[in-house]
Amino acid sequence: MRREIPLLITFIFGTILVVAVFIPHEPFGEFDHQFSVWFDIIAVFAFILGGGNLVRVHVDRITRKHRDRAYSVVTLVGFLGTLLIGLFMVGSSPWLKTNYIAQGTWFKFIYDAFFVPLGATMFSLLAFFVASASYRAFRAKTREATILLVTAFIILVGRTPLGYYLTFWLPEPLQFLHIPTLSAWIMSVPNLAGQRAIMIGIALGIISMSLKLILGIERSYLGQEK
Repeated sequence: MRREIPLLITFIFGTILVVAVFIPHEPFGEFDHQFSVWFDIIAVFAFILGGGNLVRVHVDRITRKHRDRAYSVVTLVGFLGTLLIGLFMVGSSPWLKTNYIAQGTWFKFIYDAFFVPLGATMFSLLAFFVASASYRAFRAKTREATILLVTAFIILVGRTPLGYYLTFWLPEPLQFLHIPTLSAWIMSVPNLAGQRAIMIGIALGIISMSLKLILGIERSYLGQEK
């Protein structure tokens, strides 16, 4: 029964949500909103479990004197400090009003002074990984790789002033070869078609997985049966 009851609950509520999409009348019309509220409530417990696991992992590293334990200390101090400030709603202080745009709380100060620069740093590092991956992917060894290389070059150059100056001299009948025009066409026609195909594939995958969950075919979320 420990497995049958969760399967039955999944089937009932999954079926109700599917029906609510196609029958937006009462009482089905209200189910979507009510279930969204319950989902948010359940998500709170997921955040608690995630935070507890974060603390457990880094405390374990510190107690075992791992070579990277200094990073664990910084992580725990930042996590617990931000958590306490957010939970107790620490308000604005005179120092913040004097030195930091008169509108911020300590939580906003931590977000703007630490989280935003760290996020910008991470995205800056990603640029090097993208450049390295592009170098490996865009080597023209095959016909498909050559097409990808030429397309990427047109898009990149077309977004810069260099693309305009390279082909601005083309006469009116050849304006379709203007690099910025080619770049815009590639993004709005072939690229958009590829994006739509990917989105359709994702939607079909979601539908397939949802049906498997509702019908009890997919049971991995129940854990391993002992």
